[in-house]
Amino acid sequence: MSEFIRNLFEVISVWAIPFLLLFIPVVGFIRKVKVYENFVEGAKEGFQVATRIIPFLVAILVAIGMFRASGAMDIFVKLISPLTNLIGMPAEVLPVALMRPLSGSGSMGLVTELMKTHGPDSFIGRLASTMYGSTETTFYVLAVYFGSVAISKTRHALPSGLIADFAGLLAAVLICRLVFG
Repeated sequence: MSEFIRNLFEVISVWAIPFLLLFIPVVGFIRKVKVYENFVEGAKEGFQVATRIIPFLVAILVAIGMFRASGAMDIFVKLISPLTNLIGMPAEVLPVALMRPLSGSGSMGLVTELMKTHGPDSFIGRLASTMYGSTETTFYVLAVYFGSVAISKTRHALPSGLIADFAGLLAAVLICRLVFG
């Protein structure tokens, strides 16, 4: 069963992007949507958003750097590691799980360090990669994107995002244990 799932995931991972790159323009053509023109218009809007979010981006990256440099991340990892052992998550990937809701680039740095230390084909390397892909930079999104359009009352966005991140982490551990463990 595990071999079948591994092969299925491999086939899906190889063909997912080419399928989408073909499927989206074909559906747009069938529906008579000007795909290229809409893409260019979206890219223009994306560039304008990018220039508006730079101050928020700098602020969140400085805060994350201070959190890591202060040693608070290491202390937090030590406090939480008994809980992660219960679900079968190695303590080495806990910093990735904690950093991912805060920063994509910060968590990518941690994943890269794990890859260099343990190797990309190790259980830890695969789990860290899966966690990275199955979670979102929740606080970053709230701070940067909501801040750039002056949304101050996020209502249920933070709890929903954190619940989704937690579900993604649990799913990553479960899937990696099933497929690679």
